[in-house]
Amino acid sequence: MGLSKPKLFASLCREAAACRICPELADKTAVLSELNGTLEPRVMFVAEAPGRQGADRTRRPFYGDKSGENFQQLLDSIGLTREEIFITNAVMCSPRTETDANRKPTRGEIRNCSAFLRQMVELIDPPVIATLGSVALDAIKALEPHNLKLAADAGRPVEWFGRVLVPLYHPSPQVIAAQRGLAVQLEHFGRLSELI
Repeated sequence: MGLSKPKLFASLCREAAACRICPELADKTAVLSELNGTLEPRVMFVAEAPGRQGADRTRRPFYGDKSGENFQQLLDSIGLTREEIFITNAVMCSPRTETDANRKPTRGEIRNCSAFLRQMVELIDPPVIATLGSVALDAIKALEPHNLKLAADAGRPVEWFGRVLVPLYHPSPQVIAAQRGLAVQLEHFGRLSELI
């Protein structure tokens, strides 16, 4: 008899916490624990990386910063609670610049973390995956290739990797201000709600 899902997940969390593959992230700790959400989610969200003021500080994805507040507002708009979802990232440690600001993860960092992402998706086996932002949408190509582009495909459900994928914009204040306002993101989340 194999290990239970919670035991396999606990083992994956320990493995991620011990990972030191990425030189610039070796002093960071992966944000992966029971605080990421339920192991039986209605939706798994995949974002870019833990934020300095959010998940890296609180250990809970999308919690403790403005992106987290925006994400909560989007969840609330479709009646989805954090107890019904699982949230992870393309890179599970928090990438920083030399001045300690958030930075985008490098392709190498995303590649190094892709085995953890694959194991999470296969273990948790969510019926729906929603990527948050172009980095996450690009990162999941390591699991199964796709030709989706965020600008063209945001909010459009597609079959991918044996489940439904919905590309969404990232709820960061910068994206909301410069690319896709909250009204558009609320509309895209509305389409997600039709699947769950």
